[in-house]
Amino acid sequence: MATIQEAMRPPHRLDDVPGWFPVLDQLLFEWFLNRQEAGGTRGDLLEVGVYMGKSAIFIGRHQQPGERYTVCDLFEGDAPDDANRAESTKSYSALTRRVFEDNYRSFHDELPRVLQGPSSLVPTEVEARSCRFVHIDASHLYEHVHGDIGAAHDLLLPDGIVVLDDFRSEHTPGVSIATWEAVLNRGLHPICLSTQKLYGTWGDPEPVQEALLAMARERSDCHLSVQEAAGHRIVRLKSKGMPAPVFPPSKHAVAAKASEASKTPEPTPTAVSAPAPAPAAPPARPAPRRGSRVRRVAVDLLPPVVTRAIRKARAARS
Repeated sequence: MATIQEAMRPPHRLDDVPGWFPVLDQLLFEWFLNRQEAGGTRGDLLEVGVYMGKSAIFIGRHQQPGERYTVCDLFEGDAPDDANRAESTKSYSALTRRVFEDNYRSFHDELPRVLQGPSSLVPTEVEARSCRFVHIDASHLYEHVHGDIGAAHDLLLPDGIVVLDDFRSEHTPGVSIATWEAVLNRGLHPICLSTQKLYGTWGDPEPVQEALLAMARERSDCHLSVQEAAGHRIVRLKSKGMPAPVFPPSKHAVAAKASEASKTPEPTPTAVSAPAPAPAAPPARPAPRRGSRVRRVAVDLLPPVVTRAIRKARAARS
């Protein structure tokens, strides 16, 4: 995960954006949202609690034409009570709306609708029964989480998906109590659990659970277990080194790559050297004189007595 200091530099990859969004949850977000879209489900998207925007950026890629996408966070605004103010000061003092919006615009052309304030704003600003996917990752205080879950119930379509973050962390008992209270007393059906999030619905969980089980059983990088508890089938998933879903690079990465390509010098044309001159032909040997050759043949063929006479005559002339 990127640090806050690194976040001051424009992100090039989703993983450059600080935030707690494990690979398994990226896979599950992708799977649930893709399944809805493949099945023709249309509805709005909502995230309550965005931090620096990592999961919001991921969800934004799934906004379909005609759908509305709303995010809500205090950012640097005033908390509604002392407990929430202390929580925000301790954990989110570096968070500002500008940081979120800059990160989001790094990957998308347009911002979602941004509600700056407590999550209690959401029920009055988002239409009831309009959402297909709601991610709650805001306050960890029981009273706030209880209210956020109630809002999700009212805003979701009948088979919509709610994702509750930090339902099992040791430092967030308020989230745990509110989550399991919703399962036991408020009609929420758990679909699956990751190491960090509970995925649920107020609709029929069986069809989506069966499809999820089939997907998980086909993967060698996902540990799967199924338990029964209080009349609910609980599907537990855990990553075994799974890769993150492919996510497009940011505009900054694309611009940097184009800039680098423009700086690459063109290859210098290789000079074409003139062909080497052909080696000079060896000098022609002078043709032997015809008379000399005839005389040599005659000397070789005549009887020795005649040959000696000829040689004496030639010697006398010279």
